[in-house]
Parts: sequence; structure tokens; C-alpha cells
Amino acid sequence: MSSSGSRSASRGGANPEWSKKENKLFEDALAYYGEGTPDRWLKVSRAMGGTKAADEVRRHYEILDSDIKLIDSGRVPFPKYNTQGAWN
Repeated sequence: MSSSGSRSASRGGANPEWSKKENKLFEDALAYYGEGTPDRWLKVSRAMGGTKAADEVRRHYEILDSDIKLIDSGRVPFPKYNTQGAWN
């Protein structure tokens, strides 16, 4: 699968890149459709406007969950973000 970011998003999973807007919609939908929600990934996908298929949404969650577990375990340092002036 190509990692080209120039392709448009599709339901079929051709575009592995997630825009800021898609990530925000993803986060909001995850908060709304908590663990245990029937057909959670399909509902999250639909809440995002269908720009990502349910399988893509599930995989994105699994990758983020894995990253968080690595950071929490201390095996990966917590990222240092440039937040100078972000809350001023």
C-alpha cells in the first residue's frame, strides 16, 4: 500500500493519512461511542462522515492505544511538545 498523502480519503482505505479534522471527529466520536457500544467502529466511521471505513477506524484506535501503553510503561519517552505560548 502506498503512503502517498496526495490521494483523497476514501472509504476503501486507500489513504492512510488522517487530517486534523478527521482526528478531531474520531476523538469526539470515540467519546460519544464508548467501549461496549454495539457496532462501535461503524458508528464512529459514520460520525466522521464516512471518510474512513470502520476497519480503518478500528486500526487507528489500536495503533493509538498501543502507543499510549508504550508511553505509560516507560518504554517510550513522553513526547515533548512545543507549547510555548499555547495557553497564554
